[in-house]
Amino acid sequence: MRRSLIRERAGAAPSKSFGRRCREDFLRNRTLYFLFIPVLLYYLLFCYWPMYGAVIAFKDFMPGKGILGSQWVGLKHFRTFFENVYFGRLMRNTLTISITSILFGFPAPIVLALLINELRSKPFAKTVQTISYLPHFVSLVVICGLIKDFTADRGIINDLVAAFGGNRVTMLNKPEYFVPIYVISDIWQEVGWGSIIYLAALSGIDPQLYEAATVDGAGKIRQLIHITLPGLMPTIMIMLILRLGNVMNVGYEKIILLYNSAIYDTSDVIATYVYRKGVLETNYSFSTAVGLFNSLINFVILLLANRLSNRATGTGLW
Repeated sequence: MRRSLIRERAGAAPSKSFGRRCREDFLRNRTLYFLFIPVLLYYLLFCYWPMYGAVIAFKDFMPGKGILGSQWVGLKHFRTFFENVYFGRLMRNTLTISITSILFGFPAPIVLALLINELRSKPFAKTVQTISYLPHFVSLVVICGLIKDFTADRGIINDLVAAFGGNRVTMLNKPEYFVPIYVISDIWQEVGWGSIIYLAALSGIDPQLYEAATVDGAGKIRQLIHITLPGLMPTIMIMLILRLGNVMNVGYEKIILLYNSAIYDTSDVIATYVYRKGVLETNYSFSTAVGLFNSLINFVILLLANRLSNRATGTGLW
């Protein structure tokens, strides 16, 4: 009787409205909400508000007439891009650089994190981490200047080539050298910074699992295969999905700083083409159409990668 009475009273209690629950949550966590405001403003101003300008991809945009006053032309600029003589080259170069970077650059931070995790000397491990992080904080302009100096005909790389009997060449004037130079330098610049998240994931693996495996006679290789990699797999899949979602976004800043007209055959990508058409030639509508096409491909790949990951491993962004 008493329990039923309590249940009746509990059930009779009026439920709080959504607005009241929001106010109470804000009062409890107002500090966190205030900290979130700059992040919210950043995404509103630099990610969502500019989406309105994407409509000029379907117009012959004239700055004097504005977005609404410019003439509507539909898919004209998309057709122009697809029929462009450089379309095949741009797609090939973008995919080649991006896929090569994923194949060689994506596993590099994982391997570095695993190697650092096995170091027994903590001071030495911290020293390795610090040295590997440093290139990430160096200006991209400085990085590209170093790359040009190293790969010049009188640079240190050519000194090594000449020491083994090779010929000196300015490597950034040779189309076949651009992709290896880009990928290797990108790994050097980002491998340390990228390993941070995997080191954090490794610290979350229960040490008792390794102790039990050692008691059962499992060596380092078996522990890696059966404990470490499964523990890292959710993090690896999330990072891979995010990387695949940017497969068409090859960083144009670095390529613009490194390439020249002699190596367009292997270095010119969609992003650099958009830069030349939009900024240098002021063809804003055409460059917006190309950028919108690029973003659409990224979006589709992201959805497919997330769906395949959910089916294969049960891990995904949503």
